[in-house]
Amino acid sequence: MKTLTTTQDLADFCSAAAQHPYVTVDTEFLRERTYYSKLCLVQLAYPGEGDENAVLVDPLAEGMSLEPLHELFRNTDVVKVFHAARQDLEIFWIDAQVFPEPLFDTQVAAMVCGFGEQVGYETLVRKICKQGLDKTSRFTDWSRRPLSKAQQTYALADVTHLRKIYEYLAAELEKSGRSRWVTEELTILTSPATYDIRPEDAWKRVKTRTTSGKFLAVVRELAQFREEYAQANNVPRNRVFKDDALVELASTKPRSGSDLGNSRLLLREARKGAISEGILAAVKRGVDCPPENHPKIDKSRDKLQVNPALADLLRVLLKSKTESAGVAAKLIAPSSDLDAIAAGMRDVPALSGWRYEVFGEDAMRLCEGEIALTAKGQAVKVVSLN
Repeated sequence: MKTLTTTQDLADFCSAAAQHPYVTVDTEFLRERTYYSKLCLVQLAYPGEGDENAVLVDPLAEGMSLEPLHELFRNTDVVKVFHAARQDLEIFWIDAQVFPEPLFDTQVAAMVCGFGEQVGYETLVRKICKQGLDKTSRFTDWSRRPLSKAQQTYALADVTHLRKIYEYLAAELEKSGRSRWVTEELTILTSPATYDIRPEDAWKRVKTRTTSGKFLAVVRELAQFREEYAQANNVPRNRVFKDDALVELASTKPRSGSDLGNSRLLLREARKGAISEGILAAVKRGVDCPPENHPKIDKSRDKLQVNPALADLLRVLLKSKTESAGVAAKLIAPSSDLDAIAAGMRDVPALSGWRYEVFGEDAMRLCEGEIALTAKGQAVKVVSLN
């Protein structure tokens, strides 16, 4: 088991990896005490058996640069294989403005291949590799050095088994002609917009029962201040103040430090210094915001006139289609999208791309009265009415 602690060693490994059709990648990081993830370990492997051709990379080692790895990511001749890649990709994009290309995500591929919704790595190891995983090191401080033997073994297993999983899923996709489906799904993961956190939109994540524009204006300003402060100081947004405190502040609209002292939910550290000043300024901006600039909640779907019978039929059709295709239902259309289709909306993902081929085309025909559904034994059949 080899740990790379110098840029040259990493460059040598990446040069060797570049001679192979794919490389498996995983990361270990911490985010409990920071806004941005702190990369603590990178695991890499190219085709081979056991720990052969697999390494751990220590990004915390003195003088270590990950540029050789970034260069490998840019090499389009080598497929970069991850499992549930979103958080890993966010780290590399924020740190180096680089995305692995081409990318293969085994979690997405497994959903397309009928392994269920958001299937875990441990499940794929058990079902495809016919082995178990020791998860005792799952909750560990990966920033501490030296890493124990158990930690290293745990980390390396995240890329060694991934080789067989990738080869199996890639073959299944090739056999079924569904490789394009996975490629479509992964475009959002390699879009910078996916990781572009806009402080001015942070209010949309705050759950509140009030839809008053005046109230939401204060919520918006407080959420934006919190996001900007958290980013600038690299602390979790909840360490600045939590959502329940934000909603309380939007309701009480404090004007002074003594008003902040009356808050039941505000952290003690937030009642003084830069945070308290930021809160008071944000509240004032929200209160002074003219009505025409108040934020508005998108209620377009709330006003939809859903045909409940049609929505039920669409659910039956979706179940039939996903069972016959061996694809996770939620990957094609969540329940809210089925209701939207039943209400006449057509701008939903289920009606485009590969989803249209599997489900959307017949969903539209069902809406237009061109097909009917009938049951035969345990199966639901589509019957043309033309």
